[in-house]
Amino acid sequence: MKLILLGTGGYHPNNVRHTACVMLPEIGLIFDAGTSFFRVPERLQTDEVQILLSHAHLDHICGLTFFLPTLIRGDVKAATIYSDDKTLNAVRDHLFSDEVFPILPDYQFETIPETLEIGEGGRLTHFVQQHPGGSLGFRVDWPDRSLAYLTDTHCDQSAVEFVSGVDVLIHECNFSDGHEEFAKKTGHSTPTPVAQMAQEAGVGRLILTHLDPTLDGDDPLGLSAIREFFPHTEVATDLMEIEF
Repeated sequence: MKLILLGTGGYHPNNVRHTACVMLPEIGLIFDAGTSFFRVPERLQTDEVQILLSHAHLDHICGLTFFLPTLIRGDVKAATIYSDDKTLNAVRDHLFSDEVFPILPDYQFETIPETLEIGEGGRLTHFVQQHPGGSLGFRVDWPDRSLAYLTDTHCDQSAVEFVSGVDVLIHECNFSDGHEEFAKKTGHSTPTPVAQMAQEAGVGRLILTHLDPTLDGDDPLGLSAIREFFPHTEVATDLMEIEF
């Protein structure tokens, strides 16, 4: 199965990264809808999509407005947005308010159930994370593979059991090491605790995403140092594709 990281930055886009969106095109599954959501239509392989929103901060939902032409043309027959009620209400009442974006695309809004069927044989679960205003982390288990997506969260022990043994863990890493105090204050993560958690949880592969858009250079997080704690770590880039 192919996984595409359409957007790997946090807060705002920059010259190399758009904000959060992860897509599994073969089954029409999408996590978050940041500024990179404009890349979804040309990669779709289904006429139905399931969109999982971690929370309602603007860098994770603004791309929902970009999908209007796709829905009007009928390229997608059904687009369902799942999240908690607080997030769904924020999207409907604020992002699609008459003053901001007066045309509500033909989305179906559904409160996320305890478990959700994904594709053939997939089972999605979620848990509540530490972040100002709250956020959800997601995990999908198929008979032969598994994936977890955790963004906008301060990494702590509460996630170890949830992600235990997943083949691929996509985890936010907004700040580099040395900014732990600010990361905790803003509900974000730094590399070393994430790598240590991945090691403890026995995940197969760690992909770091949601990078601070003000970080400079080709190696903004110091990958070699992170791999000392968890060797199977990669830093995501926009349009990165993963087979798992």
